[in-house]
Amino acid sequence: MNRQHPQPFSPEAAIRIIQAGYNGIVETDVPLKQFTSFYIGGPAALYTRVSRPDDASQLLKTVSSANIPYLIIGGGTNLLVSDDGFEGLAVHARFDKLHITPDGLVSVGASVQVSNLVEQTVSAGFAGLEFAAGLPGTVGGAVAGNAGCFGSSFGDVLHSARILTAQGDIQTVSPEWFQFEYRCSEVNAQKALVVEARFQLHKGDRNALRQTADSHTALRREKHPARHIKTAGSYFKNLPPLHPGERRRAAGILLEEIGAKNESVGDAAVFEKHANILINRANATAKDMLTLETRLRRKVFKQFGELLEPEVRFIGRRPVIDEPGPAV
Repeated sequence: MNRQHPQPFSPEAAIRIIQAGYNGIVETDVPLKQFTSFYIGGPAALYTRVSRPDDASQLLKTVSSANIPYLIIGGGTNLLVSDDGFEGLAVHARFDKLHITPDGLVSVGASVQVSNLVEQTVSAGFAGLEFAAGLPGTVGGAVAGNAGCFGSSFGDVLHSARILTAQGDIQTVSPEWFQFEYRCSEVNAQKALVVEARFQLHKGDRNALRQTADSHTALRREKHPARHIKTAGSYFKNLPPLHPGERRRAAGILLEEIGAKNESVGDAAVFEKHANILINRANATAKDMLTLETRLRRKVFKQFGELLEPEVRFIGRRPVIDEPGPAV
């Protein structure tokens, strides 16, 4: 019996296929670290930028029908890219629309920063998103990852969304489509892309909303890195509650107990003010970060029997980690 081996990725052949049905510029060997908040990662074999949903739709239809590997990058705040880069097409999506109706229906492009969305809605006197003040990243990433803090999450307040399916179709979906869980949704599993999110907010007291937003931002600044620090924010998901109805348990508490703040591998280090935040001090590699991740997970498992799950998504070829200890 003849076995068919997968063909190696050919950038030249892929470009010919892409450009037959796509008018955008396709570049080669573009470093992906410049598009991630960790500032880590090798080059994408191919790269393009899209700012119109229709263009993104046509592009995805082309690459999916040709089985060309692709990666969609939004704000890049939750990505760790392999040092080897990505063998395929990296699509940098930029959808920047933001509109608020008089009755509080907010339509916002996936590339808009969460901080900008909160600022605009609070300034307009609409309540419902002030919990997210100070959260890094884009709206698309926040919806896809069900980001949240202070007991609220984006999945709690989403009214509807426009998504781009893996087949390149644009669909309007309800919150139920996302099957929201703690810090995850169906977006990545379905290889979909959030194009636009809609939130139905209600009128609130502008001064009270401003106080809440400012308070949340100040609290985050006390323990979270300044904007110039290279980080993806919280690295591990919080743990499930011990009993039904209780809140999830902070991963940072267990990391504190194992002395995580003293740990580093190369330029990958634990942030001095928060044990669940890993940072790139200067020129960390993805292997540095993954080695540090593995060390922390093993120490927590050894001491507490708890298995930490990364919140950060790894892209590309995973290196061999030479860190002693049991597999986790």
